[in-house]
Parts: sequence; C-alpha cells; structure tokens
Amino acid sequence: MVCIAAFIILAIVSVPVLALSVIGRYNKKVAKLVAPYFKMFKKSWYCVGKRATLQKCESTFKDEIKNSILKKVIVRRPKWVKPLSITIEVVAVLIVLVTVWSLLTAVKSGLSLYVYGTCNVSNPSGCVLGESEFCAVEDDSTKGFWAGIGAWFTEWGTLASDIPARIQHWEAKDYVPETADYYNKYDANKPVALEIFDPGCFVCRSSFIAQKTSGFFDRYNVALLPYTIPGNNNGYRFKNSGVVARYIVAAHYKPLKGQAHPTSWLIMEKIFTGYNDKDQNWQDVFNSDETYDSAKVEETLASWLLEFGYSDADVVEIKDLAASSQVASVIKNNKKVAEEQVRVKMIPTTLYDGKRHSGLFKR
Repeated sequence: MVCIAAFIILAIVSVPVLALSVIGRYNKKVAKLVAPYFKMFKKSWYCVGKRATLQKCESTFKDEIKNSILKKVIVRRPKWVKPLSITIEVVAVLIVLVTVWSLLTAVKSGLSLYVYGTCNVSNPSGCVLGESEFCAVEDDSTKGFWAGIGAWFTEWGTLASDIPARIQHWEAKDYVPETADYYNKYDANKPVALEIFDPGCFVCRSSFIAQKTSGFFDRYNVALLPYTIPGNNNGYRFKNSGVVARYIVAAHYKPLKGQAHPTSWLIMEKIFTGYNDKDQNWQDVFNSDETYDSAKVEETLASWLLEFGYSDADVVEIKDLAASSQVASVIKNNKKVAEEQVRVKMIPTTLYDGKRHSGLFKR
C-alpha cells in the first residue's frame, strides 16, 4: 500500500514536477532538484503495475519510502520508529481507499449526469453541474451519514438499471393513463406528448408558460399526468399539491361540455398563470401563504369550478370524488407510472419525440 500511496501523492504533484523537468533541460540546478522525485515516481509507477497484476511490489522501494520519512526520527526518537512505521502503513491504506472512493464517485456522478441530467442520483438538487432547472424528486431515506453510505452502493444498481433508459425510445402514448386529459381535443394526425407536472412546482409553471407561448400544445396531443413530489409537508414537497392533484383527477370524471380545454388543464393553467385580488400568483399563494390550508384551497378550487361553469351540485360531486378511493387509486397509479416506469428524478418531465426530457422546457 505504501508504494501505491506514494504513486498517488507523486501523481498529484507530477504536473509541477513535469514543468520543472522541462525547465531542467536548460537549467542544471532545476534538473538536479527534480531528478529524485522522478526517480521515485518511476518506481512507484512500476510498483503500481505490479500490484495491478497481483504481483508483489519490490520491498526495496517500500523500504526506501518509509526510510526517507523515518531517518529523521530514528536518531532523535528511536522509540517512535515502530509506531510511526505503523502509522505510515495506515495512512497509506487510507490514501488508497480515499482515492479509489473518489474515482468511483467521479465515475458514478458522470454516469448520473448522463442518465438523469444531475450528478446526484438520490438527491438531484444537490448537484449544480446540470444545466436544467427542475424540482428534484429526492429520496429522504438516504439523508444521514450511514444512510448515505448505504445509498452510495445502491445507487450503482439504480444506475445500471436506468442506463438503458437514457438511450431507449420513449413512446409517450405507452405511458398515458386512461384518466389523463389532453390539453386540446385529440388529433390523430399529431404526435402524443406526456406532461408530468406537480401543481406546486415553480419550474412547472415556467415550463407550462414556455410550452404555451411556443405553440407546443398546438403541435402535440399533450396529456397531463399530475404527480406530487414526496416531501415533509403532509407527505408532499409542496404542501397543497395533494389537494390540487385530487381535484384535477376528480374533474376528469365530471367533464363540462363547451370548454376549450378539460377542467384538469384549466385548474393547472389557473394555478400557473392566474392571480388573486392582491396580484399574487396562485401557485405562490398555495405554496407559501400559511392561511391556505387544505380547506381554504378546496374552497378556492370550488370557486374556480363555479367560474368554469359547474353548478353547485356538480362542485359537491367533484369534492366527494376528490376524497374517494377511486381518485386515490388513480393518484397511486400516477405515482407508479412516474417513479417506476418513467423513473423521474426531476419535475417537470415530458415525453415526446421518442425522448424523455427532464426539467424546464426549452423552446
């Protein structure tokens, strides 16, 4: 281990040493200074090669490294030689382990960036290398030191199973649930796109506006799959997403004739682009206003339904549907589609043109 650790350390300082060696060709003093380090580097490289082929490293090199450190101690503190020798061995092992861990983590991060667009599999928001804006679907069970250690290993399995998803052909219509509503009337001549939105996700709002202004909804049959990101607010990342998602699904079972778009999409559009009488965006109100608990949100949604053209009796029926096991089953199925089939790590996620697009929609 000592020779491998020496190689790692020497490899780190190799850049300035190489630079000095070039200068040393023209300066004898510099060449004399650099020569011992290159000699050790060559020996360490040879030793690492031996270890890589399961052969023994030359003991003379190992002893040379240790003796170079111990020779200054042996004269003044002879009793320190043995414990210091053991310490050198332990430090060498730690250097190798940390280096191997770092290299594997770098490889895993690179694969994660390629597959998901984020370098952190379990907690996507912890990575700042990706270019996409998104609301992360995080795994809280991996937080904490020991849980994080366990997750480090399980993430390799997750990556192995999801790498094919990066290059597979994503046919959006294969993932559209029966309960999903299309933004416009379905047109068999247009391709299908599946939009996985969380009503509380601020990036979903920006993405929706970008899609609408770019004509995305006119070019595709865009189906809506409401999905609530798990979190610590009554089980949701955004405290009122669950209530809104249930009303969106419930409205599917009570369609209103004469609408330009299905009620589910009207609700989403109202949340994303509508404002209250204080000129506050509804999504911001639902997410941050402490006075808006689930009851207040339901009251607001009921007023919107009346505004869309529903009767009081219709609104009561939709409210009952939102609290029913039928709607709960649909929500559960949506979660299964998003997490197990599409394997989302970021919201919004959109399937179209045979690809899975994660994060903010770019025109």
